[in-house]
Amino acid sequence: MRKLLVGGVSALLCISLLGTAHAAAAPMQLSLEESVQMALAKHYDLSYAKEAREKSYWSLKEAKNNKGLAASFTHTDTVAQSVNSFQNKVALTLPIYSGGSLEGKIKQAEEALRVADLDVNAAQQQVKLNVVSNYLSVLEYQKIWQVSQDTTKNYEDHLKLVENKYAAGMVAKLDVLTSQVDLAKAQDSQVQAENNYRNAVAALNNELQLPHGTELELKDAFNSEGYPLSLEECLAYAKEHRPEIAQYKAKMNSAKEGIDVARSGYRPTVNLSASQGWNDEDFPGSKNSNWSVSLTTSLNLFDSGVTGAQVEQAKHNLNMVNEQKGKEEDSVLLEVRQYYLSMQEAAKRIETNKVAIQQAEESLSIQKMRYEVGVGTNLDLRDSVLSLDQAKRDSLQALYDYNINKAKLEHSMGRPVE
Repeated sequence: MRKLLVGGVSALLCISLLGTAHAAAAPMQLSLEESVQMALAKHYDLSYAKEAREKSYWSLKEAKNNKGLAASFTHTDTVAQSVNSFQNKVALTLPIYSGGSLEGKIKQAEEALRVADLDVNAAQQQVKLNVVSNYLSVLEYQKIWQVSQDTTKNYEDHLKLVENKYAAGMVAKLDVLTSQVDLAKAQDSQVQAENNYRNAVAALNNELQLPHGTELELKDAFNSEGYPLSLEECLAYAKEHRPEIAQYKAKMNSAKEGIDVARSGYRPTVNLSASQGWNDEDFPGSKNSNWSVSLTTSLNLFDSGVTGAQVEQAKHNLNMVNEQKGKEEDSVLLEVRQYYLSMQEAAKRIETNKVAIQQAEESLSIQKMRYEVGVGTNLDLRDSVLSLDQAKRDSLQALYDYNINKAKLEHSMGRPVE
């Protein structure tokens, strides 16, 4: 009885383990939104942008702290003509006026932080576009693989029909041979389609930082709904929200501040300092206390034209940034226009391809009946199978083009990842 019980437990354990292994091998189900959020949670490029943003934050803190009170301690040991001297000094320094240099650098650091914040936004949008692009590729290659399987099945059915007619002496051997070649080509295309699908899944897994061999089951399908915004609305939105355009506004402000920082070389600087010192012949030198407070004003009377050269450099830097700003805006607006028009073109192709598929399916049905009764030719039937395959592929390409151009359009507009 005990052996039977142990054996039963072992069997149950094996069944449980097999069930667990089967569950572990089940495909991971992912919607497009879930995929985007998964990538945003831990993507390398986004993490890098966030680290760069933190660096800019601490650069701003450094610039602000340069205006604050600074304290230093100095201890000096001196031996001269067999006499020891130990000196200690505590000094405090506070910049009262820097000619606008420190203030300008703080403003530049603030603009640099704005640029870094927008870099994070741009990285989020790029990660989203990458995920959407890979997700759509998986959908496309999965559908193409299915079309290839359907086409292979059509050629298999046709070959059986031809072989039966050949056995009955109704067609020539050439019909059998050409049908066998068609089937071999279809099988070859199916193998390629499956490989493309597997590679697309691996690419999506890589973007999501999943093991490349993870099996995925995508919840979403291609979307062919009309886009709610006009081209003019898309262009206006991009001008206001595209991070790269907004960054140049901050870069322009920083370049203007750079001119004022350079001009600070013409202005005086004022510093307040206070010190307390002690000196003694005996270590550590804590006697003979003395202190001082000073207000120091400095003005650069002549620097061989260095300040003037720095001002001119800053002016040309502003001009360079302005030129880059115009170039970036033109490039962004061109992207918006191209992706919008390509999306609209794909939408029209989607409608025409629906009709083409219906016509190709009807044509194949007619050619099958004609061939079965001996009226149609083998070539006509083979062409009908090929036409239906091409119509389905064209339809999938139009659906993919619509969705990928929509995703690229929203990226070029600077739509938030939400």
